[in-house]
Amino acid sequence: MRILYLTDTHIRGTTPKNRKDNLLETLQLKFEEVLEISKKYNVDYILHGGDFFDRPDISNSIARKFALILSKFDVPIYVIAGNHDVYGHNPETLHRTLLGLFDALGILNLIDSNDKIILKKENIKVQITGQNYRYDIDTDKSKKGYIVKEKQKGVDYLIHVVHGMLLDRPFIKGIPYTLIEDIVKTKADITLCGHYHSGFGVIKIDNKYFVNPGSLIRITNSLQEIERKPKIAIIDLKKEINIDLIPLKKAKSGKEILDRKQIEMFIYRNERIMQFKQSIDSSSEFEKLDITHILNSLANTDGISKAVKDEAINRIGVAQMYFKGDDE
Repeated sequence: MRILYLTDTHIRGTTPKNRKDNLLETLQLKFEEVLEISKKYNVDYILHGGDFFDRPDISNSIARKFALILSKFDVPIYVIAGNHDVYGHNPETLHRTLLGLFDALGILNLIDSNDKIILKKENIKVQITGQNYRYDIDTDKSKKGYIVKEKQKGVDYLIHVVHGMLLDRPFIKGIPYTLIEDIVKTKADITLCGHYHSGFGVIKIDNKYFVNPGSLIRITNSLQEIERKPKIAIIDLKKEINIDLIPLKKAKSGKEILDRKQIEMFIYRNERIMQFKQSIDSSSEFEKLDITHILNSLANTDGISKAVKDEAINRIGVAQMYFKGDDE
């Protein structure tokens, strides 16, 4: 059995200021190349690690363009929801999103957190599970979003797809993340991850594989992104597991598509923001209104019942749905 894995495609109709190209056209070219790769390697299934769209309500015209491209794939595509695919980082809003509509129309197949999907080819049987993004996925001490506790009898391999900040090394202070070493007790033979755009490639620990090829698209102001080449993963499942990272040939170099002036301006602005924040923190309490900050604060707050936290998340999702406009 052969599986193609990609993640964080962030389909959108607008181009960030830090890019020199037309992002929509670039996205279309990349999806067409993924289609070519899927046929060249005769893949049987495609898995996507979340943030399929850059927002849950992109315009009908953009949705149509990519629905037409996806209709050319002749193998099933299974997807989990990332934080950008839903309202307020809340997977309960999926039925109101474009990703939910694509699932209902059979264009894609959403993997629910309770699903145990069985894929078969000849004498190979694979169990697929997934975890949609949750606001507390990287603050949950039990790591239940990452760790699979049960592997069905008769299954050759178990693949778990999760959208969370899974990393191979410690990250920036203040940003929740999960280290690979914290989840090695999982029953999954392969853990496929998204969310962290830079990726960490393929890591093998105790005969278990942890994979993040990085985002298919480069949309952030980062010097690291200039050097990074977008990739997908090809997973061969026979008597043994073999995973190769395939760079996209049509993806231009970072120097061609990322505006260095905008990146330098971003770095300078961030330095000034950090200086300002440090001066504020040293003199008083400073409350932020960013949704991600609010969600992280909720996840880390003790003494608040789960029911209250869930209600807060639901209200944030509703507010985001009503107050965010279209992308064109």
